[in-house]
Amino acid sequence: MTHASTSSQKNNFVPLLIIGILFFVFGFVTWINGALIPILKTTCQLSDFMSYFVTFAFYISYFVMALPSSWILKKTGFRNGMTIGLLVMTAGALIFIPAALERSYIVFLIGLFTIGTGLALLQTAVNPYVTILGPLESAAKRISIMGIANKFAGVLAPVVLASVVLKNATELNEQLALATDPAVHAQLLDELSHRLIFPYLLMAGFLIALAIFIRFTHLPEIAIDEEDETQKSDTKKTVFAFPNLIFGVIALFFYVGVEVVAGDTIIRYGDSLGITMDSAKYFTSLMLVFMVVGYFLGVALIPKYLSQKNALIACSLSGIVFTLMAVFTSTQLNFSMPFIDFTTFQGIELTIPYTVLFVALLGLSNSLVWPAIWPLALEGVGRFTKTGSAMLIMAIAGGATIPLLYGYLAEITSTQAAYWICIPSYLIILIFALSVHRKKQIT
Repeated sequence: MTHASTSSQKNNFVPLLIIGILFFVFGFVTWINGALIPILKTTCQLSDFMSYFVTFAFYISYFVMALPSSWILKKTGFRNGMTIGLLVMTAGALIFIPAALERSYIVFLIGLFTIGTGLALLQTAVNPYVTILGPLESAAKRISIMGIANKFAGVLAPVVLASVVLKNATELNEQLALATDPAVHAQLLDELSHRLIFPYLLMAGFLIALAIFIRFTHLPEIAIDEEDETQKSDTKKTVFAFPNLIFGVIALFFYVGVEVVAGDTIIRYGDSLGITMDSAKYFTSLMLVFMVVGYFLGVALIPKYLSQKNALIACSLSGIVFTLMAVFTSTQLNFSMPFIDFTTFQGIELTIPYTVLFVALLGLSNSLVWPAIWPLALEGVGRFTKTGSAMLIMAIAGGATIPLLYGYLAEITSTQAAYWICIPSYLIILIFALSVHRKKQIT
């Protein structure tokens, strides 16, 4: 299969456009959790630690379902697998309706796990699809383009959910604080919980429509197993014979952890510093704006001016610097900045502490890590591509465990000091970047 031909690039445009739509869906469904955590913390009366089981339930599904997803894809092919994934996500969104009616945290978590299960199947199909639809050396560039769609959706998602569910949040919090009658207090919490029904019902309808669209749209199947029989991995008997893949899985685990920490804790962090929800609800979106900037830089610079390896080194080093600034900057120093509410495209004045800004800047550091790790980890794995992809998807479980550790540290120290959890994560990514080309394949 020749990737470099002009005709091949033209033929790949429509499939990549469709995949871009799927990446938009990934972003919306994933980054809505940033607003969902403080909502469920209030609705279900949770501690900081318990509230981060939102991320645990969502991301642990990737670990549980990645290898089964690989098996499903082998049986169904890419297109049918994507359709199944979207339908599973639809089921997860619909579970939110009884969860909201009963105000049951357990049922909410089941819904999140189900959505994550569908996403695991979709991601197992889509990421290698993007990697293979073109030259390997520009794979990070293509994934960066997909990332722009993903993160733009992420910019919208928390603001949309917070605007619908947390309307008059300040007034509601005052009422909850003054409600001494348990029945009145429960009624106010039920009212907040019921606000989640409409957005998730709307999400379910969109996911069904997209599943039908994908099912009846032409997406070429890629015979990875056949294509890779001619590659050098023919001499390898197991997927564990590729150090770059194994280390890539470890690096991706810690990367997803710090990405989720930056995106899903920042609203709660602002809230803990006394910032009103009218401003705090935009913090995840601000972090994702920095991520989009990073993706545009990736599209412009990779591979002509910047290799995938050097991009990874720069991202991990800047992540360490921004984390240290977030931890050591005084929480009392605030400033105002103009921002755009992307749901209305109206200008607003955003109040933000400097320490929160440095957490948001982790979005810039995180932007090119995922696009760089995938091709570096999958390089040379040949016929093990589907299994290797599933292993990389399993690494998304970092988003389940590291934010939970952040929540635990936030309770025993502070929401600011808990960001120390990011430092060892970025160091592991840096070590992977520095060593990936030095390791030889094990025969």
